[in-house]
Amino acid sequence: MQTSVEPLNTIPVQQFIQQVKSAENSRAREVKIDIAQAKNLAFTLGIVMARLNGDLEKLLLDQSQTDEVIRVEMDGGSLE
Repeated sequence: MQTSVEPLNTIPVQQFIQQVKSAENSRAREVKIDIAQAKNLAFTLGIVMARLNGDLEKLLLDQSQTDEVIRVEMDGGSLE
C-alpha cells in the first residue's frame, strides 16, 4: 500500500534564510520576525524533520530486509 507524499512547503524556511542574508548584508545585529512568521517557520521545520526521519527509517528498514550475497572464487593463479 503506497501512500502519496504531499510536497513540502519550504517557503517559510526560504523567507527566513533570505531575511538572514539581508540582515547580514546590511550588517544588522539582529533579525526580528513576528509570531506568525515564527509559527510558520517552526511548523515547517517540524514537518521537514518528521519527513526526513520517516525517510531514514524507511531506508534502514528496506536495507535490513535485503541480504547481500558476495561470492568470491579463487582459481589459484598461475606461476608463469
